[in-house]
Amino acid sequence: MESEDSNIIIHVISVLFNMSWQIFWPLAFGLILSSFIRHLLPVDTVVKHLGKTDAKSLTFTTILGMVSSSCSYAAASLSHTLLAKKATLANAMAFLVSSTNLIVEMFIVLVALMGWTFLWGEVIGGLILIATVGFLFSRFYPKEVEQELRQHIESAEPAKHAHSDCGMDMSNMKSETSDCGMDMSSMKHETSDCGMDMSNMKSETSDCGMDMSSMKHDHMDMPAQEETGLMSKITKSAGFFQMDLAMIGKEILIGVVVSSILIALVPQEGWKALFISNDVGLPTWLHSLLDVIIGIFVAMIAYVCSVGNLILAAALWHGGISFGGVIGFILADVLTIPMMGVYKKYYGKRPTKWMVGLLFLSILFTGLCVDAIFNGFGWVSTEQTVRTLNQSGFGMNMTTVMNLIFIPLSIWYYRLGKKANAGMGMSM
Repeated sequence: MESEDSNIIIHVISVLFNMSWQIFWPLAFGLILSSFIRHLLPVDTVVKHLGKTDAKSLTFTTILGMVSSSCSYAAASLSHTLLAKKATLANAMAFLVSSTNLIVEMFIVLVALMGWTFLWGEVIGGLILIATVGFLFSRFYPKEVEQELRQHIESAEPAKHAHSDCGMDMSNMKSETSDCGMDMSSMKHETSDCGMDMSNMKSETSDCGMDMSSMKHDHMDMPAQEETGLMSKITKSAGFFQMDLAMIGKEILIGVVVSSILIALVPQEGWKALFISNDVGLPTWLHSLLDVIIGIFVAMIAYVCSVGNLILAAALWHGGISFGGVIGFILADVLTIPMMGVYKKYYGKRPTKWMVGLLFLSILFTGLCVDAIFNGFGWVSTEQTVRTLNQSGFGMNMTTVMNLIFIPLSIWYYRLGKKANAGMGMSM
């Protein structure tokens, strides 16, 4: 008995390490890219293209998402960055969807595991979902809740706490005010000029004697370096990387552990027990509705990352779930329990509830549409192959090469960011 328990534990640990190995580099790459975008992307550029929700902005954010990320955690960080840069909530959510479901590596795995039919199902489903998200979030997300969401983002932005105090004890002052010993009563409350003419500066910047007119107001104020220097930009970006990991690292770990346990312990027959048999005689629309709902809820507890999730999707398909249910399962990678924890930290409790609710309705509608389209045209094939759920990622392959690059790079980048944040008194 002890030997059997020991074998199960070893198997779970093996799957955990294998999963971690497979998702490390896309996760690291996405978060590093997010940190650079957060620091370098001008606010006016985001506002120009994503400051309002229309067909043009949704097209732009879809393309941006397709080239940006392959991991939902990294995509959540990037969408949070877009919101911090004043993009509309609908555009940010459309980006979240496109960057996790319309990516090249996902397409390759889909074809390899499940065939071309599922590739086109994913593409069509992803586009329907983006349009649906754009409509629902622009029309039905309450304005007061969105205001609460943006206030939560602003309160967590490092720039809000990075204002200079010119060497004074600021502990008794409001966090967004610095006056360097001057009477600031006639000035805007978020401005500090330390005795200089600040008329040309953005309202949230403090420079204590430096010419800061060319700086964006929401960039982190790292230790004094040449703003135009490459190393200075890398250091400031690394600060955002370290803070993101400090904020969502626990949620990422929980997601990987839970999914590894499910993959290791639940056999394919176990997944089959979840679905309603075709012999029950339910109306087609009701059977499809229930399968999509089941697919979404399975995704909420079984998810690792967008690409890795396809392995489970293949098992669900052979377990008896409908075509729309598979697509719903894949698209629901943004609705997992760990991801909800990330949203809560990024946006607050009430904004997250509305966000999750509208995403759920959007994915449910998309799954039903895809199921109706593909079954209506007779495009769904039942002759698909599926591989083992626990595929080995070790060996001399693309994953190994990328991890050999990103493991040391991400460690160095994290330490650089931690040192920079500690220097600003923002160690997390």
